[in-house]
Amino acid sequence: MTPENKEILDRINAYAEEALADIDPQKTRISFQLDALRPVMQEIADEKGMSIEDVFILYMDLASEASVEAENHLQATLDDDGDADFSKIANRLN
Repeated sequence: MTPENKEILDRINAYAEEALADIDPQKTRISFQLDALRPVMQEIADEKGMSIEDVFILYMDLASEASVEAENHLQATLDDDGDADFSKIANRLN
């Protein structure tokens, strides 16, 4: 992930934490969640000369990539400490 893409992902995620703080994502329609993110995505689109649709697609790609990286990190930690207890593993993830 490039530094610019990481900045975009971090910016949208930070906005999402505030804009979606009081909702349950499992019980809230995706369309509502996306509507809540529209202002930051539009701002990024305007800054980068992109369409909002392209920013959305980029965000989804980056979020997937970050999720895979986090899962790989977790798996590597678990593989390194196959016999470690949960608290030791949790402490190493920080």
